[in-house]
Amino acid sequence: MRLLFTIDTKDYDPKGVAFVRPSARCVTIRDGTVAMVYSKKYDYYKFPGGGLENRETEPEAMIREAREEAGLVVIPESVRPYGTVRRIQKSDHPGNDYFVQDNYYYLCQTQERVISQDLDDYERQEGFTLTYVAPETAIAVNRRHDHGPKDRQMLEREAKVLELLMAEGYFDGTAPRLP
Repeated sequence: MRLLFTIDTKDYDPKGVAFVRPSARCVTIRDGTVAMVYSKKYDYYKFPGGGLENRETEPEAMIREAREEAGLVVIPESVRPYGTVRRIQKSDHPGNDYFVQDNYYYLCQTQERVISQDLDDYERQEGFTLTYVAPETAIAVNRRHDHGPKDRQMLEREAKVLELLMAEGYFDGTAPRLP
């Protein structure tokens, strides 16, 4: 999968102990909008997705996380790789000096019907809600609003991916057709 970009804050000791947690994210576009999870508590948008568990593949994790966080039912045969974003920054995880996360983004289609979310406690407390939003709106909210303690690098990652999708024609229908 192609590397889209790297976010490296360089605020850590690279000789220290790394906490590595890959994740997979769902990109579903409909009628010029994108399916995103909105946090009511901290006012930000993120692609549905999260960390890989056990021996999951990236697509398996993306399908599971889209269902849990957003209630989206991904159509497995529609899943296509889009790109990877590598994030490296100082860790707030005890016993680790820095955090490394490869975020694997997949383009996919979902069923029209949405099922009940299966949220973790922190996701429920944040008020995670599925919304289809114009990419420009999600970018503006993530960059301009106050998000309390939420990690600015994560919010910027999502904004940059949205900008790339826009530049490549995924919202106006000019993107190349996938096989």
